[in-house]
Amino acid sequence: MIPSKGYAAQTPETNLAPWNFERRDVGPQDVQIEILYCGVCHSDLHQIKNDWFPGIFPMVPGHEIVGRISKTGTAVKKFTAGNLAGVGCLVDSCRTCNNCKEGLEQYCLTHSVPTYNGKGKDGQPTYGGYSNNIVVHEDFVLHISEKLSLPAVAPLLCAGITTYSPLRYWKVGKGHKLAVLGLGGLGHMAVKFGVAFGAEVTVLSTSPSKEEAAKNLGAHNFVVTTDPAQLKAKRSSFDFILDTVSAKHEMAPYLSLLKTNGIHICVGAPPEPYQISAFALMMGRKSVAASNIGGLPETQEMLDFCAANNIVSEIEIINIKDIHTAYDRMVKGDVRYRFVIDMATL
Repeated sequence: MIPSKGYAAQTPETNLAPWNFERRDVGPQDVQIEILYCGVCHSDLHQIKNDWFPGIFPMVPGHEIVGRISKTGTAVKKFTAGNLAGVGCLVDSCRTCNNCKEGLEQYCLTHSVPTYNGKGKDGQPTYGGYSNNIVVHEDFVLHISEKLSLPAVAPLLCAGITTYSPLRYWKVGKGHKLAVLGLGGLGHMAVKFGVAFGAEVTVLSTSPSKEEAAKNLGAHNFVVTTDPAQLKAKRSSFDFILDTVSAKHEMAPYLSLLKTNGIHICVGAPPEPYQISAFALMMGRKSVAASNIGGLPETQEMLDFCAANNIVSEIEIINIKDIHTAYDRMVKGDVRYRFVIDMATL
C-alpha cells in the first residue's frame, strides 16, 4: 500500500481536515500520479454535505486532477514516468457494456466508478484529488499538453468537459445562436467553447455587473434576466440554451427565449426538481435535455482542442487550508471562475 495524505470530511457534519490514508499499490496497468493541482467543483461541497445522496465517509473530494506521473506499472503502454497527466470524474467502468464500448463511460450501464465517493471493483472506497497522489488504471488517465498553464487546465477535467460534451453532441457552431445561462465555473467555459465553435454567444445572467467579464470572455451579447424588457426582446431568439446554474431557478422564462425546435440543455444540477409546463414545450416543439461529463475519448479530444486553441479556465489558486473560505465564496459566486488548490500547500 502507498502512504497518502489529503483533506477529508469524516462525516457530513464536519469540515475538511488533514487525513492520512493508503492508496493501493501500482498494478501492471496502473499509473501513480503526484498531484500538483486540483480544481474545486461545486459538486465537492454538495457531496461532502450529503446534499444529493448518502456519501461514503471519510471522503476526500476532488475530480479535477493534474500532476506528473511518478511510477508506471509493468504493462503500461500509454504513459511514462515524468509525463504530465490528468484524472477527471471517473477512474473505472465496466468496460463491456454498449456505452463503454462506444467511449461513453460516463453512462456505463453497470458500474462506473467515480474518482471519489464511490467504490472500486475491489469494493474499496475511492478517494479524490485533495491529496498528494492517486493511483489509476492507465485507460482512465489523460494526456496533458506542456503548452498550457497546468493549474488552469485542472478545471477542464470537469467544468470543461461538462460544457464541451453537449455542445459537440448537438453540433453547436457556425450559424447557431447559443445562450449560456449563468457565468460561473461551467458558464465561462461554455462561453469560450461556444465562441471557439463559431456560434453567436449570449450570456444570460441575473448580475448586470458581469457584462464586462462576459464580453471579455468573448460573448457577443449579454442579457440581464431580471429585466423583463430585455427578456421580452429576446423571445424566440436562441437555437440552444446551455443551463449551467446549480441553484433553484424557474425554467419558464428561459424556454420562451428558444426558437421553434430549440433545445434547453441542463448541465447544472439544482438540488430540487425543475417545474416545467407542458405548454411551454408544446408551443414551439421545444425540448429540455441534459448532459453529464464526457467519456474518456471525448475528454482527451477536448484537452487536445484546448491545447490547439489555447483555451484554459480562468482560475484563482488557493492554499488547501483555505478550502472552506473558498466554498463560502463559491456559493456566493465570488470567484472568477474556478478555485484550484495548489497541492504543494498540503
